[in-house]
Amino acid sequence: ELQAGRDKGDPTEKQLQVVLEEAALWQRFREVTNEMIVTKNGRRMFPVLKISVSGLDPNAMYSFLLDFAPTDGHRWKYVNGEWVPAGKPEPPSHSCVYIHPDSPNFGAHWMKASVSFSKVKLTNKLNGSGQIMLNSLHKYEPQVHIVRVGGPHRMVMNCSFPETQFIAVTAYQNEEITALKIKYNPFAKAFLDAKERNHPKNTPENVSEGQHMTYSHLGGWLISNPDAVCAAGSSNYQYGGALSLPAPHSH
Repeated sequence: ELQAGRDKGDPTEKQLQVVLEEAALWQRFREVTNEMIVTKNGRRMFPVLKISVSGLDPNAMYSFLLDFAPTDGHRWKYVNGEWVPAGKPEPPSHSCVYIHPDSPNFGAHWMKASVSFSKVKLTNKLNGSGQIMLNSLHKYEPQVHIVRVGGPHRMVMNCSFPETQFIAVTAYQNEEITALKIKYNPFAKAFLDAKERNHPKNTPENVSEGQHMTYSHLGGWLISNPDAVCAAGSSNYQYGGALSLPAPHSH
């Protein structure tokens, strides 16, 4: 079943490419300034971030990580039908790195089909059950990091896509965004009908469905030997040692 992935492989990684799927849909949202809901219990993203990868070494092991970088130096507010800058941002005291639940895995696995971050949840509470904490009314850009594991950790690629930028909100501000979410998200109609009260989609899921770790912006990234990262039964990875992340670039 991994033959499709092996056909897209390149043992040298020189032909590595990462492509954003459904880029046209993302662009529609970006044109009216995309918004993503953050809640205490965590809310999944729509559109869903999906990428296609080719050029990995099919027989090497990789982990896929996702974080969210602030795109500017201020907070935003919605005034008279448009988003405008509104003062200094809140200090980014904590953030999270989401580790794709298929990690680690062979390059052939990652390349056989699109890599979907559909289980990522956005929260606005440090002690909430969401996986990624973001500050409301701040703009973010998702960043994907590919790390080669199974030996010394090596950062293979960092990439981000301007189309995926969004402002974190506790409720949609722009009616156009609400209309787009309802039009393209099959689950949004159910949210609307139930008015988000006691809807099964709204119940918090066990965080262990996706691994995550907390890191300090002051400390940078902390990654080390994967054999010593977690205790049995724990999905909260504790890393030691350092691996620097170069600035991301668009593809």
